[in-house]
Amino acid sequence: MAFKNLLLSISIAFTLLLSTTVSFAQEQKDITPKPQKQKHRTGSIYGSWGYNEESYTHSDIHITQNALGNNYEFVQVDGHDHQGWNTGVLNKALTIPQYNYRIGYYFNENQDLGIEGNFDHTKYIIVDGTSLHMKGTFNHRSVDSTVVFSQANGDYYYLNNGANFLLFNIVKRLGLYHSHDNNFRVDLTGKVGIGPVIPHVQNSLFGNPNDPHFQFGGWNTGVELALRVSFLRYAFLEFSQKLDYARYSDLKLYEGTAKQNFGTYETILSIGAIIPTTKHNRMFQNAKDAPEIK
Repeated sequence: MAFKNLLLSISIAFTLLLSTTVSFAQEQKDITPKPQKQKHRTGSIYGSWGYNEESYTHSDIHITQNALGNNYEFVQVDGHDHQGWNTGVLNKALTIPQYNYRIGYYFNENQDLGIEGNFDHTKYIIVDGTSLHMKGTFNHRSVDSTVVFSQANGDYYYLNNGANFLLFNIVKRLGLYHSHDNNFRVDLTGKVGIGPVIPHVQNSLFGNPNDPHFQFGGWNTGVELALRVSFLRYAFLEFSQKLDYARYSDLKLYEGTAKQNFGTYETILSIGAIIPTTKHNRMFQNAKDAPEIK
């Protein structure tokens, strides 16, 4: 009797164990992960060329010429750009007017994040005949007066072969519209970056000219918002607005240096092209061949 009870207990236990094992196996089968969609490496590279115009904030230009006994400022100077393209761009070298170029790369699957090298050949000049407030020490004497800044008096101050902003940007693209075949797109692009300024320094103060030259002259940082219209998939037209802040230092003068800081509001019109660097790029495929992109 005892043996029968033991055998019955073992049978019941075995049945319960078998039932649990089958149930667990079924659950394991149900939670087996589905194979994930294969991801492809994707990217695209773009470049553009265009022209720009600027307006600058007023700024102080600090002059140091220790050998001449000079340590003074031109206060709240009103600098201007020198567009060049407004008298035509086909009747002169393409690099004479205020030009700009960009080279960038979109690197993620949605093609909405990228990096960019961004160069603006901007020009900053003090217009001939401008009255400037001069304050500080000149020829070892205190000065606080107004001077007429003109070439006739031996005075000029140009960053005319370029105030030259170079930025390394992070880029974010927001798709606003695209056609079914992606032949036509409208995108809004935001950029933020930092980099050096590479001005061409040319000046003469009170009849003492410097040796005109290019130099690394400080740093700048900027933000940019651009509306891009793409057509035939690979070509685009882009209108941009940009804010930049630049700090110039150690700009070479005759027997001394100058420094100044100013902000810039810039408008830019560019034409460019973008091409895929990988085979599986959804921005360049028909909608039927690729999932929807943002």
